[in-house]
Amino acid sequence: MHDLMDLVDGYNRFSAAREEKKAKLYQQLATVGQSPKTMVISCCDSRVDPSTIFDAGPGELFIVRNVANLVPPFEPHGDYHGTSAAIEFAVLGLKVDSIVVMGHAQCGGITKFLDGRDEWSRSVGFIDRWMSLLNPARTHVLRSGGGQSNEQLQESMEFAGVRVSIENLQTFPFVKEAMANRNMKLRGAYFSIFHSSLMGLDMETGEFHPV
Repeated sequence: MHDLMDLVDGYNRFSAAREEKKAKLYQQLATVGQSPKTMVISCCDSRVDPSTIFDAGPGELFIVRNVANLVPPFEPHGDYHGTSAAIEFAVLGLKVDSIVVMGHAQCGGITKFLDGRDEWSRSVGFIDRWMSLLNPARTHVLRSGGGQSNEQLQESMEFAGVRVSIENLQTFPFVKEAMANRNMKLRGAYFSIFHSSLMGLDMETGEFHPV
């Protein structure tokens, strides 16, 4: 009950501080609908909020968050796919101009997956199945990471997660069509929680650099 009251208190502060201009913005969004130009696929880690990081207001970003900011490959006959459904809506419904996959440092999903300490999830296995999307990348990182510290391996795996997700995005026919026909862009980003710094993925070299 204490947690719920914290949320209610937060709403009350939000409502009291809301400027008339912002109130009109919400009314406009309710009337005309949303038309964001960018979709962000990010981790559900509570420390990494895309709207805060990009200083975006209501209606400016279409955001989907999941464990380790992963995108599955195109599987039209698979099981329920919340992330795939969001991508479909963003590309075909909202016709976004770009999709940004944003990874981050100290990702708990990556840590558990990289070192295998995930006994708490084995009773059901949803996380194991989800993180298995990175199995090939994990093998590559571990084979090529000889001499690296645990922190360096973690970062390499977090970078790899962004690259894999961008590759998987391109298996969706409607994503490829949007890229070809209306120049929709795919981007990669990486946020350092400790330093509050952002890196961008060079789509040609596959390397991350400060923005």
